[in-house]
Order: sequence, then C-alpha cells, then structure tokens
Amino acid sequence: RQGEGPLLRAGSCGLKGQPLQGHPSLPWSRASQRTSPLPPPCPTAWARHWAAALGSAVGRPDFFRRVEGFFHCASIMEDKLVEDLKTLKGEEEQKRVSGIMRIIKPCNHVLSLSFPIWRQDSSWEVTQGYQVQHRQHRTPCQGGSTEVSVDEVKALASLRTVHVPFGGAKAGVMINPKNYTDNELGKITRRFTMELAKKGFIGLGIVVPAPDMSGEREMSWISDTCASTIGHYAVNALAYGTGKPISPEWISATGWGVFQGIKNFISEASYKSILEMTPGFGDKTFVVQGFGNVGLHSMRYLHHFGAKCVGVGASDGSLWNPDGIDPKELEDFKLQHGSIPDFSEAELYEGGILEAGCDILIPAASEKQLTKSSTPRIKAKIIAEGAHGPTTLEADKIFLERNIMVIPYLYLNAGAGVGRWGRVSISYFEWPKNLNHIS
Repeated sequence: RQGEGPLLRAGSCGLKGQPLQGHPSLPWSRASQRTSPLPPPCPTAWARHWAAALGSAVGRPDFFRRVEGFFHCASIMEDKLVEDLKTLKGEEEQKRVSGIMRIIKPCNHVLSLSFPIWRQDSSWEVTQGYQVQHRQHRTPCQGGSTEVSVDEVKALASLRTVHVPFGGAKAGVMINPKNYTDNELGKITRRFTMELAKKGFIGLGIVVPAPDMSGEREMSWISDTCASTIGHYAVNALAYGTGKPISPEWISATGWGVFQGIKNFISEASYKSILEMTPGFGDKTFVVQGFGNVGLHSMRYLHHFGAKCVGVGASDGSLWNPDGIDPKELEDFKLQHGSIPDFSEAELYEGGILEAGCDILIPAASEKQLTKSSTPRIKAKIIAEGAHGPTTLEADKIFLERNIMVIPYLYLNAGAGVGRWGRVSISYFEWPKNLNHIS
C-alpha cells in the first residue's frame, strides 16, 4: 500500500514503545496517524499470523520461505477486512478476500533451462538458468550472481509483484561473471534470451526484463536479441527490455531513493527520543555493505548531506576509517585499480563490516545478510535495506525487540514516497516510453 508518508512493514520494522492504536504488539507507523485509522485485528489473529510467519521460516533457511514469512506478517489485516465485509457484501465477499490471499502467495510458472556454450578455449560448457513468473494479474511481468537458484529466483519474483503495477518475474543464470570474457558473457546472455523466447517466457506482453546484478550492457544484448529475432517485425521492439543505456543522471536513481527514504525518517523529530538520535545527517556515521550501483550512490548522497561514511564492504575486502571515507576518491580508485582493498585513505577491516559501529547501516549487496545469529552484534540504530531482502524474518523480530529501526527494501528500492526515483520505477517508466517511441 502507498500512503502519505513512510510505511513500515506490518509486523516488523517498527519501534518498540510506540504501539498502533488499540494493539499492544503491532509497532507504530505513519499509517497510525491517519484521520480514520484501520481498527487493529484481535490479539488471537495477530498470534496466529505471527506463528504462521515463523512456521514458514524457522528451520527452512531458503530465501523464498522467508519472503513467504513476511507475507504472513503482512496478512495481519485479512481478518479485519473479512470482518468488515460481513456487514457489506455477505459471505461470498468474505470468501473472495480469503481466496485472493491464497492466490497471490505462490508462483505461477517456474522454468528451468540448460544450454551449451562454446568457450574461447574451444571447450563446451553447459549453463543452467531459471525464470519464474510470480503473478500475471497484470502483464507484462517484469523483474546474476553465483548463488542463483530456483529458490532465489522465486523469492525475487514474489517481491517484484509488489514493486510496480506489473506482474512479478525474475530470471537468472548460474555463472560467475568473473570467470568469463566479455564475448562469452554476450554469448550466454543472448543464448539464454533465445531459450526463454522459445518457451514463450519473454516478450512485450509477457515478460519485460530489467537489470539487477547485470547492467546496461546485458540489457542491450537482451533487447537486441529480441528485436532481431522474435521482434523482427515489431514496431515496438525497443520495449523488449528496460535498463538499457540511459543518461548519466538516472544511473544514481536507486541511491537517491535510499537516501530519500532514510531522510524521511531521520528528519522526524518524533523519532528523537525513541532512537536516541538527533534529527538530520550532520552528526551521523554510516556503513555501506556493497560498493556497486546502490551502495556507491547511497554513499555519495549521504556524504553530500553531511553524514560520515566510516566503513565500506565489498566482495574482495572491507575498509574502515573513523575519520570518514570520501566516496569520489574511493570510486576513482576502484575505476583505476579494479578493487578497493588497497585504498590508502582507509585500513582493511578484519571483522564483519555489518557489525561495525555506526548510526546507519546500509546492506546493499545481497539477500540474507542479517540473520538471527548476527543480530546481537549489530550496533547500528537504523538499518536501511538497499539490497533484496537482506534481513531474515527472525532477525527482523530481534531488531524490533532491540529498538532498532529497519526501513524495508520494498520502500527504499521502489516505495511510496520515493517511487519516482527507485530503480524499479525507472524500469517501469522506461517501458511505456519505449512503446510510445519516446527517447
């Protein structure tokens, strides 16, 4: 749901000590400030939904089950909605609401592909890829790392459904891009695109791909492959993919969205006594895990508005400097040397960068980074989720108990207040522009 202000995830991501009106367990959010707030569900309904959520996640570490757990938490209002409908439209409407909740939970289609690639050393290699379409209530659907699996793709497709008014889909190839040349990566991307096209899993009204771990180059390969094959006669062939090369000011859009989401909370005086922090960025320190598109540009905006970056984590090492790390200097160093561990203006951080001391922690790398076992060592007061689902359900509950604010990924990456700047929303706007032949 999109409201007039930041919306915290139901059942989590709130602040202890500020309950929703009439309910002792549901944390406060701006939704509770509405002139006509929704009455809370009964305590037994809360207990049932929370138990169902944990039942979906505990002992089942896969990503998709954890997403389902958050789905159960968000379903807390179902009972109240059904209760209201008893006086409105009768038993049939009650069944309709319950049925919709069951329908939107599972993934509709899961496709697994294997295809051969001829490598430059004259060897053949079989590559595995997946695509999942979560919902097709509104088409087209839209949405690689070495950890690509059916489970991960299903989870990310589910999250994609709630990002923009499309159906949710996700695709991935099980490779480590560092092990392949640019020419080989082009072959893999184009062959994967063709295999999806053969199965009818890509097209203007079916699935429109957008970048995640990939970038502009890969999106151009996909669009070009579609336009020269299945879209050879299509006047709207440019719309076969989004995330293609764009003007420089749009590249930093996701980082801007993360910054704006944090700003909406950190500037609120009402959080001062709860978080024991002063409003504004002036005296705040932050740590970024991940120095890619999201992490870099989030770092740049927070630095520009007065916050101090004391730690940066990357796949090849982490950096620490209590006096601050300049994002422009670090970016220039990485562009010149290809990595960050040898950066002279900071020292290597031996421990887990997520556990470093700071006010704001931005996990912007990959999912499942903050788990039940790591939560006791987290020192940040605010966790801003820049990556896909970095916090597990168990960890989220512990953060709530510890009075640590978690700003959800769904809000920062595409959400209500910053939707027009989010990376997902950029892809959403790019698609209709392509259909209307607007550059």
